[in-house]
Amino acid sequence: MEELLNQYMGKKIDVSVGTTAVYRGDVIDVRNGILYLRDEDGKVAHIALDKVGVVYECSDSAIRPGFIV
Repeated sequence: MEELLNQYMGKKIDVSVGTTAVYRGDVIDVRNGILYLRDEDGKVAHIALDKVGVVYECSDSAIRPGFIV
């Protein structure tokens, strides 16, 4: 898992830990069995790699208000 997450260094991902907990953020480090994930507010989450179930790379598609023609 550590090798896989190192490929996402600097990218935004969703990480599923358990049935309902999902964390989104930029991967800033992966070491010693811990994923360091920075959210949009600048807070860093420390996630144990043995708890990670699913990882998705996020697309940064901007949400545009209004109608698309």
